[in-house]
Amino acid sequence: MSVAPVRKVTLAGKHAQKKQTLARLQELGCMHLVRLSDKPAEPEKAVSREAQDAYKALRFLAPLEGERRQLVRDRAFDVRSFVDHVLRLKQKMREVGDRRDFLADRIETLRPWGELIFPGAKATGGYLFWFYELPVKDRAALDALDLPWQIISAEPKTLYVAVIAPDEPADDLLPVPRSHLGSEPISELEHKLIEAEVELEALHAERLGLTRYLTLLRSHMSEAETRAELDYATAQTWNDDDLFVVQGWVPEDALDAVSSHAEEQTLAMVVEEPAWDETPPTLLIQPEERAAGVDLAMFYQVPGYRDWDPSGLLVLSFSIFFAMIVADAGYGLVILAGLLAGWTRLGGTARLKAWRRLGLIIACTTVAYGVIVGSYFGAEPRDGSLLAPLAILSLNDFGTMMRLSILVGVAHLIFAIAMNAWVHRRQRSSIAKLGWIAAILGGLFVWLSGQTGPLYGLAVLLLVAGVLVIIVFTSDRPVMRPLDWAWRLFDGIRALGGAMGAFGDVLSYMRLFALGLASASLALTFNDLARQVMDGVPGLGLLLGLLILLVGHVLNFGLAMMSGVVHGLRLNYIEFFKWGLPEEGIAFRPLARKEVQE
Repeated sequence: MSVAPVRKVTLAGKHAQKKQTLARLQELGCMHLVRLSDKPAEPEKAVSREAQDAYKALRFLAPLEGERRQLVRDRAFDVRSFVDHVLRLKQKMREVGDRRDFLADRIETLRPWGELIFPGAKATGGYLFWFYELPVKDRAALDALDLPWQIISAEPKTLYVAVIAPDEPADDLLPVPRSHLGSEPISELEHKLIEAEVELEALHAERLGLTRYLTLLRSHMSEAETRAELDYATAQTWNDDDLFVVQGWVPEDALDAVSSHAEEQTLAMVVEEPAWDETPPTLLIQPEERAAGVDLAMFYQVPGYRDWDPSGLLVLSFSIFFAMIVADAGYGLVILAGLLAGWTRLGGTARLKAWRRLGLIIACTTVAYGVIVGSYFGAEPRDGSLLAPLAILSLNDFGTMMRLSILVGVAHLIFAIAMNAWVHRRQRSSIAKLGWIAAILGGLFVWLSGQTGPLYGLAVLLLVAGVLVIIVFTSDRPVMRPLDWAWRLFDGIRALGGAMGAFGDVLSYMRLFALGLASASLALTFNDLARQVMDGVPGLGLLLGLLILLVGHVLNFGLAMMSGVVHGLRLNYIEFFKWGLPEEGIAFRPLARKEVQE
């Protein structure tokens, strides 16, 4: 896998050929456009209002289970009318759902009061009923009232009181505000609730019936996106009364197709190498089964065009880091079992297959590392068992596990620096990167040697040599006068300020040991707690112990998964990218069609 080499292609022709040329480039799907127009670029407007409404309709219909058999052809299908109908249905369902929720809430509020039927102001001589939910502790406030009152019902903590008065009482009549119950009794509200639920069921049925048009909707949506993107591309060209010019970056292997179109349409075509001060877009070349690694690499930062493709190493290092953080073969088997359970569902598309493959790598790596450290849901294999000889490391051996984490971190960073140096090997500063490698290795050997013996002397020598190389070769400043040599020296000394950063980055890999130990310790704690309950509580202790095991390991598994993903990616995105891919690039986004191919 690598970064695809691209060339800047400029096409010029008669203004009448512009629409056909852009449509052909969209069919080829190989040109990342460069804006030549003086008009401000507004990519967010590339998707039309029609497409936005269609997306809303799709999100409303797509999540339903049990969707109807799909129609792939309907001559009478009008996408705009269909989308408008779906959006009106969505609004209607929201209104009916809100009315149903209001009625249900109102019924629950009235239930302690019972069936209240108001006789009307004439029948009561102009007196009205005012209702209060009074805490039992404030019962004495009723005895102080001058107005007639009645306790309609009572609960252990609340009295439901009706006060009779011709006008609304003062706010401080009772120590609680007045309750607003409305004028309709519960029986009437319950009838309205049933009507709302029936109406909502009918709307749900209509919504489900509309799912038979999902394929047609997706097809029309993609057509709308294609038209919108073509309109956006048209706005990026340079134009005058007779000519147009379109420019973009094209991968080398697609130049022939663009050249053939230029010859057919008698267009002028110029192909240029990227200039040193230009930033071409980055297109990572990889087989489909490795697309997940590219997704991981591009998620945080797009590699620069003149950098290297980290996706393959990212998959390997992330899998190892994840396994070291989870540090349990049992949890790895759970991941593997879940992956196998959804194996068929994850094989629907090439991209899903790529993520399925990544999941399999992670699961197998986790199981393998768990076997090496001898942890199976927090339990160690018994002496003499088949698994015991495979446990060559122990999480309780803090010294060894600490050294392992540091060694992994140093190897990871050195590889990043070495790749960066190789990619920029024609620059003088690439030699300084070798100095960083020597300095990091020297610091590592100083630590491992215990500051004694012949290894310590060689380590110090390596460290000092690395520092000197950094000082001498860091600067790429051109030497135009004698003073520039001093500035180069100053640049090198200033670069040594990154030594503390390098030290901190190496120590960051200690989290592999710390989080792995935390995961194993928590699993062991739950195992011990469950065992104590089983031994200490006869009969019921078995059930309680199993419950502790289930809840404890589910919790620990969730924490381990979260830590493995977050910190496994962090070590790659922060520490590794900092040393191996310091420059951010632009993602290659070609002008291409969006239609769903049936």
